[in-house]
Amino acid sequence: MTNIFYQSALHKASGFFGRHGRIAMLLSQLAIKMGRMNKSDLSFRKVKSKLDVLVRLIKSYTKGSYRSIPWKTIAMILAAIIYFVNPFDLIPDLAPVVGLTDDFSILLWVYSSVQTEIDKFLIWEQSNLNLS
Repeated sequence: MTNIFYQSALHKASGFFGRHGRIAMLLSQLAIKMGRMNKSDLSFRKVKSKLDVLVRLIKSYTKGSYRSIPWKTIAMILAAIIYFVNPFDLIPDLAPVVGLTDDFSILLWVYSSVQTEIDKFLIWEQSNLNLS
């Protein structure tokens, strides 16, 4: 990925490891941004379901209940969320209609890039739900 804004977000993400408060703040910012979005938009719904999985994965990792994932994968996911919540990126979010296009693209690219790890997490998550 050669997007300098994503690369910057990836660098910032490396500073989040071991800092649960920073991760919690980032997830709060994500929730606020998602709350402001047009929920009837098809692209929003597509991204929302994937973001929900990523958030659950990050929370499980942060709590220490799920650690069977490479730290680079966690960094990529955190970077995608950082990129998403930052309004000033490749296409500023203030630009009508197209402002979120790059944000959605980065999120979908990261999701597909780490799909194997996500699938492992979903299997783990489902098996833990069955134990409850």
